[in-house]
Amino acid sequence: MPRKYFGTDGVRGKVGEFPIIPDFAMKLGWAAGIVLASSGTKEVLIGKDTRSSGYMLESAMQAGFCAAGVNVALIGPMPTPAVAYLASTFRADAGVVISASHNPFYDNGIKFFSNSGTKLNDAQEREIEALLEQALDQNTVQCVDPEKLGKVRRIADATGRYIEFCKGTFPNHLSLAGLKIVVDSAHGAAYHIAPNVYRELGAEVISINDKPNGVNINDHCGATHLDSLQTAVMLHEADLGIALDGDADRVMFVDHNGHVVDGDEILFILAQAAYHKGDMTGGVVGTLMSNLGLELALRKMDIPFVRAKVGDRYVVEQLKATGWQLGGEGSGHILSLQHASTGDGIVASLQVLKALLESGKPLAEVKAGMSKLPQVLINVRLTSGTADSILGSDSVKQAVLEAEAVLGDNGRVLLRKSGTEPLIRVMVESTDNLMTQTQAEFIAEAVRAA
Repeated sequence: MPRKYFGTDGVRGKVGEFPIIPDFAMKLGWAAGIVLASSGTKEVLIGKDTRSSGYMLESAMQAGFCAAGVNVALIGPMPTPAVAYLASTFRADAGVVISASHNPFYDNGIKFFSNSGTKLNDAQEREIEALLEQALDQNTVQCVDPEKLGKVRRIADATGRYIEFCKGTFPNHLSLAGLKIVVDSAHGAAYHIAPNVYRELGAEVISINDKPNGVNINDHCGATHLDSLQTAVMLHEADLGIALDGDADRVMFVDHNGHVVDGDEILFILAQAAYHKGDMTGGVVGTLMSNLGLELALRKMDIPFVRAKVGDRYVVEQLKATGWQLGGEGSGHILSLQHASTGDGIVASLQVLKALLESGKPLAEVKAGMSKLPQVLINVRLTSGTADSILGSDSVKQAVLEAEAVLGDNGRVLLRKSGTEPLIRVMVESTDNLMTQTQAEFIAEAVRAA
């Protein structure tokens, strides 16, 4: 049975519109509290990013949890991966993140982590949804007895603990001294964390987009808008730039020439470093969207590569199924399970910096072993109809068949609906730039017309 509210990354939407309203958040907190309490949960940890709507949703969620008899620990603005880590550190039984990640400030979302730092499985989400539907239909929740209501506390030293955790994933014998790094925190949850991590490891840090005001998160900055980082790297003659998104679970790099280094290239750099050291165990998990150039570069090193569905939760599932350690997405979600249980932009960036220091080469040179194939991604926003009906239409299917006939063995086509926005993503990849762009636009136009 499909999930009604949980997308690929929890519940997400526009603030003030169902389901991102206080009433829904309170009832979601209650439903999650009941389900989690049934398996022994006594306390949940709640973190958020820097959106002004986080205050509203945080208050509603804690009310719901308390009504279910679950205690709440608040840690304020904190990266998504920090919540996953800190839930375990503070002996909480689960973690909640209030964030819409890379989306604009007017969106927000809610996602859950188990006490092991992994996202809830599909069965748990369905159980929560069933109780949530009951609460929405009856327009009420059943509070536990007054003496069993949950309590709320605020944790003051969460930031310092997470900074030390990040630093602990970087080898003691290495130092970032001598490196000039521009850090773009996207006015997001890592604004008070990421620059300090690199500084405390010895780097000279130029910090940009680190002044959140509640509405400027991801606003033409961070991992999804790299122009300002590219400009700053060139202006300051930095060795490289690091960009995080609003909740710091994504990371992208810019080399000293101002060229972007994306998630696929980061995976190649990490796999290559492990291969040269003889530390590569197993293979690499990418997604259906991963650039074919990554697969070809790994094949040259005899490193296996498999594709999971899009979404870091599915990458994690595939990593666990194979027993491998390294996986991720071109968007910058990087998973290194030997260091963190979920995608962590800061931790992943430190592993890249480690690879650079051990190779003695600049970022531009280290990434050169992988040649990206031209890949065009067009996001078609839906104005009518559903994604499923459009993807199943004869006209769209015919457009895909025609494009695949043109591409032949030199490319591939992928259409998928977004799990977080009303979009259909059209991806075309081939060995020829013009052919890639032409066929992507051809299919996108068919989607718009369907």
